[in-house]
Amino acid sequence: MLNGKQIVLGVTGGIAAYKAVELLRLLTRGEATVHVIMTRSATEFVTPLTFQTLSMNPVNTELFNLISEREIGHISLADRADLFIIAPATANVIGKLAGGIADDMLTTTVMATRAPVLIAPAMNVNMYQNPLYRENEEKLRRHGFRLVEPARGMLACGWEGEGKFQEPAVIVEEARRALAPQDLAGERFLVTAGPTREEIDPVRFVSNHSSGKMGYAIARAAWRRGAEVALVSGPTCLENPWGIETVRVESAVEMRDAVMARLPACTVVVKAAAVADYRPATRSAGKIKKGAETMVLELEKNPDILAEVGRAKGDRVVVGFAAETGELLENARMKLKEKNVDLMVANDVSQAGAGFNVDTNIAKILHRDGTVEELSLMEKELMAEAILDRVVALRLKMTRGEE
Repeated sequence: MLNGKQIVLGVTGGIAAYKAVELLRLLTRGEATVHVIMTRSATEFVTPLTFQTLSMNPVNTELFNLISEREIGHISLADRADLFIIAPATANVIGKLAGGIADDMLTTTVMATRAPVLIAPAMNVNMYQNPLYRENEEKLRRHGFRLVEPARGMLACGWEGEGKFQEPAVIVEEARRALAPQDLAGERFLVTAGPTREEIDPVRFVSNHSSGKMGYAIARAAWRRGAEVALVSGPTCLENPWGIETVRVESAVEMRDAVMARLPACTVVVKAAAVADYRPATRSAGKIKKGAETMVLELEKNPDILAEVGRAKGDRVVVGFAAETGELLENARMKLKEKNVDLMVANDVSQAGAGFNVDTNIAKILHRDGTVEELSLMEKELMAEAILDRVVALRLKMTRGEE
């Protein structure tokens, strides 16, 4: 999403300017080309040399400098930008932009750009809550500027509350969203991810090796592309994705209840979770002590969440996953038909790079009409985009009455 993009990063004069260095590092790690503009006040906190070294591009501070003999600086940067980020953005620069004032390199370039502008405010809590500032922020929103909500916490001035500079990783997520096609705007996704745990006793459980990475990648990609997303996640080590309602559950029964409670409001369901098929028939109240050489554990069936969703499908798009170790297509075709889903993403988890706890995947996508698409080894983030491309195409067919 960032690869090959031209991003202009505006840095203004606040103590949070040092965090813009980390933001720059994350943007360049994503293979974006970043051009930095610093206000005069910003250079009091961090030297231009720091940003120049990390971006490998000259830092722009003066309005009347030429980038080359034929390029007027602020116009050249405004024209080449795919995205403009101001981080941190002080109340002063936000007030200038709201008033249409262009009196330095940063504000003049913003006024001249047609690229989306993403603003990450950072200021004292009282400044942030000031009615004049709130009016300025609302005016920018009305004119299409994107604002990243600041964090809450201890501020450099000693106050505690709103106005803290948002984490650079969150700003990068918002940048990815600003650059993504908004072809899922208006859709409400329900995504499941991760394993479930079925307790045997207070210290033991039945589970599987699912890391949740595929489901989380789909949830993030759908959010970036404009969807409202609810993620129902089994136990994982992954952080809750920014901007997404995340519901943490343990067992298959808990996951079923969370899914069915949210199903009426959603338009697309992606069931990427690896739900345990069985659970212990009884759970011991205390730890089972070691005794006999063998022990019999009686299991009973868990609810089939995907089948239940399929029965209540209506006009929703439903995507299922089939993790197999043999007879991949046969099992996936049967599952697609029995569960009444639109797409079945099947992968052989015994293949290197396609199993659990890895960042890549290999899959086949089965359609209701019998079409089978093969997706070669790729990052799960890219596979998530590929799956969503098929969802968009399917949704378009449904609106045309072709399905």
